[in-house]
Amino acid sequence: MNSRAALLAQAIRGPILLITIGILFAVHQAGGLSFFQTWPLVIIVVGVMKLIERFFAPGPLGGPRP
Repeated sequence: MNSRAALLAQAIRGPILLITIGILFAVHQAGGLSFFQTWPLVIIVVGVMKLIERFFAPGPLGGPRP
């Protein structure tokens, strides 16, 4: 189960990052906030995704073993 979850976490990293960037550009185009004010959110999303991958990764630094 852990290896499947780790692979899923790696597989969804790209689409989630693209969705985040798309939302930020949409907010910029709508006149809400400038993209240059909201770009740190991309770094936060990447960090959260890496934490999720690390949690589900099998091995000594990953999550709990069965």
